[in-house]
Amino acid sequence: MKKLFFVFAFLIPTFIYAQTIKTDVLILGNSDAAFAAGVQATESGVNAVVLTQSDGFKLSKIKNFPQTGVTKAFEKRARKSLKLADSIPLPEMNNQVLNAVIKNWSDSSKLLDVINNAPYYEIKRSGNGWEAKLTKDESIKAKVLIVTDNPEKIFSALKVQSLKIAETSPLNYAENLYRTTISGINGSSDFLSLYNLLIPNQENILYINSDNLEIGQAAGATAAYAAFYKTKTSLSSLKRIQGELLSYKLSLMPFEDVKITDSNWLAIHKIGITGILKADIKNGKVFFNPEKEVSYDEIKQPIKDYYYKAQIWFDDHKNIPINLENTISMICYVGNKAVEATKTEIQKKWNKNYKFSSKYDLKKALTRREFSVIINEYLKPFDDVNVDRTGRVIR
Repeated sequence: MKKLFFVFAFLIPTFIYAQTIKTDVLILGNSDAAFAAGVQATESGVNAVVLTQSDGFKLSKIKNFPQTGVTKAFEKRARKSLKLADSIPLPEMNNQVLNAVIKNWSDSSKLLDVINNAPYYEIKRSGNGWEAKLTKDESIKAKVLIVTDNPEKIFSALKVQSLKIAETSPLNYAENLYRTTISGINGSSDFLSLYNLLIPNQENILYINSDNLEIGQAAGATAAYAAFYKTKTSLSSLKRIQGELLSYKLSLMPFEDVKITDSNWLAIHKIGITGILKADIKNGKVFFNPEKEVSYDEIKQPIKDYYYKAQIWFDDHKNIPINLENTISMICYVGNKAVEATKTEIQKKWNKNYKFSSKYDLKKALTRREFSVIINEYLKPFDDVNVDRTGRVIR
């Protein structure tokens, strides 16, 4: 069972009292980002209403985008609506067919509601949440608001003249902000930090670019976290949101050469986020180079940054090859594990669990793939070590 942060959620359907719809997350827009935000919020276990303010979604990326939780969820519903077996490729779908699938999805879902052709004429704060007035007698109340277009409609409610849109940053290892990523941007070297999604001095509202599917998914999970825990977006838990998005196969690092279908995708991403192994950035794209051998110099300082005991181990083991035997020595010293028992355990898992194509050999120089999987499992730097808003390691 996936260890999602909404694992104990009760599936409470959207309900209506008089003419007020109450929901957890309200998304404004009809774009790829609006669709992805609504799907991810519901996949994460909360209610979401997407108010398209038009005759439906205008989606451009959903058909050709790499498989993530959002696209897989859509494909599942599309196959059901079109009565297609898994073995049959989905046909080319125009927006009319896409919206027909989404309508069937919305009509049968307890959590997702899509409302078309219903513009709002006023939106305002309502307690810690929001209220959008559709007519004099009809409104939608939500805990968290996601805006994907026309932000000027809510300026008066916020008493501002502009609103900060979520901005991505190019991967730059001279800074540590990449450790706070909640989305890598496909085909680029850019990522979105959680702290560039949150709006300073504005709670429970997110403003995102309309055409970015990945950022929409990240915003949906962030909004769902605040709604589920009845908290403010400024109190978002970075690790829980990252973990939720990883469980739904959103690439948090924009690795060009590590596909979602890779059996070691999760471990590589977790180690990539820590910076213990750093990728190469070439021509605006990011390459993890999973089959390249690990060098002593590239891991020495990053591991020491994460673990005090690593300082002693590296002082006692200078300029040694990073083979399997030495890596086991390091993880056992730093993680207080028994060496022989760890060797036996890794040997059993080498091909069957880890899906490595190589043979178990203690003298084997480890690839970045193999090193990532072992460090992730036995030291857990991503899961067990926190970082601050700038990505600095907190020990």
